[in-house]
Amino acid sequence: MTVLEFLSDRLGRLVLWGSCTALAAGILLATGTSPGVLILLLAALFLVFLAAQAQAFRRMRRTIETWERLLEGLDQKYLFPECAPKPQRLYERKLLDITRRSGQAMIGAVSEAQAAQRDYREYVERWVHEIKTPIAIIQADTEVLALETGEENEWIVDIQTQIKRLSTLTNDLIYLSRMEEEQGRQQFLPLPFSELVAEAAQAFQAVAKRQNKTLSVDVQPMLTLVGEEKSLVQLVSILLDNALKYSPEGGQIALRLSRQGKHLRLSVENTAEVLSKELLENMFDRFYRGDASRNSGQGGYGIGLSIAKAVVQAHRGKLSAAAKGTDRLVITALFPSA
Repeated sequence: MTVLEFLSDRLGRLVLWGSCTALAAGILLATGTSPGVLILLLAALFLVFLAAQAQAFRRMRRTIETWERLLEGLDQKYLFPECAPKPQRLYERKLLDITRRSGQAMIGAVSEAQAAQRDYREYVERWVHEIKTPIAIIQADTEVLALETGEENEWIVDIQTQIKRLSTLTNDLIYLSRMEEEQGRQQFLPLPFSELVAEAAQAFQAVAKRQNKTLSVDVQPMLTLVGEEKSLVQLVSILLDNALKYSPEGGQIALRLSRQGKHLRLSVENTAEVLSKELLENMFDRFYRGDASRNSGQGGYGIGLSIAKAVVQAHRGKLSAAAKGTDRLVITALFPSA
C-alpha cells in the first residue's frame, strides 16, 4: 500500500478535518485571538493530526504486509481467513469473520461438486466395464459365425465394424474418466516434443496412403515440452485420426509444430467438405458430432476431440478450431514453452 492510496482512502477525513479547523480558526479570530497564537495553535493541531495519520498508515501497512506474506506462504490459499491473525479493530474482525464464513461456504460447495463429479465418474466407469463384457461376447460370436459360414457377408462385416466403434467408445470413456480423476496428479517431465510428435505422426503415413490422402509433417527440431508422454502421443493421434476421417477422398492433411513467441504451436490442417459455425463452436464438446460425421459410416461418437481438449488443458494449453478459407479446417494447440 502506498501513501497516495492511503490518503485517497482517507480523503473524507482530511476534508472533514480541514473544514473543522477552518471553522475553529474563524471562531477564534472572531473572539479576538491574535493571528500569531492562532497560527501556532493550528500548526500544533496539524502536527498532532499528521502524527495520528502516520501511525495509522504504518499500522495498516504492517497489517497488510503481514497478511500478504501469510497468503504467499500458504499452499491452500483459501485457508487464509482461518490462519490470519485476529485484527485489533472491531470492523476488521467483523470483515475477517465474514470472509471466513464465505470461504467455508465456498469450500463446502466445492466439496459437494467434487463428490458429485466423483460419483458420476465412478458410475461411468462401472457402466463402461459392464458393457465391455457383452461387447467381447458379441465380437467372439461374430468371429465364430464368420468361420462357420466360410465367408464374410455384409452383415457380419457391419457387425464387426460397429463392435470396433463400441470398443473404441468404451476405451475412450475410460481414458477420459481417468484423466479427469488424475488431473493435477500427473507426473510432468521435460520431453523431446519434436521427436515425440514426429514419431506419432509417422504411424499415420501408411493409413493416409491407403486412403489416397496426403499427410505432410513439418516439425521444428529440438523443441521440448514439460508434460506427460502418453497423453501427448494420444493428442497427436486423435488430431491426425480426426483429420483423416473427415477429409474427403484425395484430401490433404498437414501437421506442423513450431515455436511461436513464448508458446509451442501444434496444428493439424485438413481439407474438409462442411465447416459450419456450429461445428467450429462445438466440436470439442463431449459427444458432439457434426452433420458430416453423423451421415458418414466412419464417424465416431464425439469423444476423441474432448479428450484432446482435456490433454491440452492439463498441460496449461489452449485448443482451438478455425476455418481457413472455405474448405480447410485448422485445429491448433498452444502450449507454454519450457
